[in-house]
Amino acid sequence: DSGEGMSAEVQEQIFEPFFTTKEPGRGTGLGLATVYGIIKQNNGWITVYSEPGHGTTFKIYFPRMIEKEPGGQVVTKKDPEYLELARGTETILLVEDDEAVRTLCHELLAGLGYSILGAQDGEDALAVYNAYQGEINLLLTDVVMPKMSGPELAKILQKDTPSLKVLFISGYTEEAIVHHGVLQEDIHFLHKPIEPKALACAVRKLFEEA
Repeated sequence: DSGEGMSAEVQEQIFEPFFTTKEPGRGTGLGLATVYGIIKQNNGWITVYSEPGHGTTFKIYFPRMIEKEPGGQVVTKKDPEYLELARGTETILLVEDDEAVRTLCHELLAGLGYSILGAQDGEDALAVYNAYQGEINLLLTDVVMPKMSGPELAKILQKDTPSLKVLFISGYTEEAIVHHGVLQEDIHFLHKPIEPKALACAVRKLFEEA
């Protein structure tokens, strides 16, 4: 990076979620936190060296793969594992600003028998919720979204429907977003990337709770 570089104080905070040196409206402080999370999930490490006026150098290390492990393939409707996933008939409001993730979750859960109402952000979700005439049983929502966060949306909907169950998903670790006050402890949470079996089990477990 041939930019202006960073001070030692800034370098100590650059991997923290929501830390940014940009002016309001020009950055969320989530980019390097995402990079850090992905690297740690893969048992890697990242270092940074920077001096004001001399740019920045990042070095990323990953463990060498000795033998390719089985698995990691996308589960399709024809696979036995898909057919063995827990099924249901409840109605789920799915809120996710990433279209690819939203489509994946929608297809998986609809294929398991659930009725899915999709929304791309919090404001869109409120419009869908208010227009829907039936009962919505579960809010499945991303945590960090433009316009309105997942926790803010959940608070509004549960005020109107106290029985509404909520499952949060995020690319950031639960510890990180709880630490920064975005989520409270003891919530139902799944970390991205989401495995189909984990999502199906988490949803079914919520519905089976008293």
